[in-house]
Amino acid sequence: MARVTPIPTSALVLGVAGLIPFLGFAVLSLSGSDGGLGNVGLAPRTILSTYGAVIASFLGGIRWGAAASGGAGGRDYVIAILPSLIAWAALAFPMPWDLRVLGLLVLGWGFVDLDLVRRGLVPSWLGRLRLVLSVVAGCALLIAA
Repeated sequence: MARVTPIPTSALVLGVAGLIPFLGFAVLSLSGSDGGLGNVGLAPRTILSTYGAVIASFLGGIRWGAAASGGAGGRDYVIAILPSLIAWAALAFPMPWDLRVLGLLVLGWGFVDLDLVRRGLVPSWLGRLRLVLSVVAGCALLIAA
């Protein structure tokens, strides 16, 4: 049986902090309020979709780094670029499809990355943390859609 390692405190705190924009801008988007952002020409929904795309690109970077450090094959590098490409395309989709695609991407990628844990390319704590963060972030995007 594999030993369960604790999630490093800094990874947990920073990961949870990364959910704040997802949750905050999803709530603002649903409330109909712009939270004063309209005064500077911004909209919560636009910020939410942009943040979702940036984070999706970051998720691909996790796989790229794991592949580079673990000596994985070219297939992992190809898979690693998919979140960036899909997220970039999603930004051009009309509402509500932009957030729907981003939500499904972020949510689904948490499950895709469990393969990295299974193959021993990342520690087990990263798989657990990523899955929880992906579920919360993905659901926030889908609910705001």
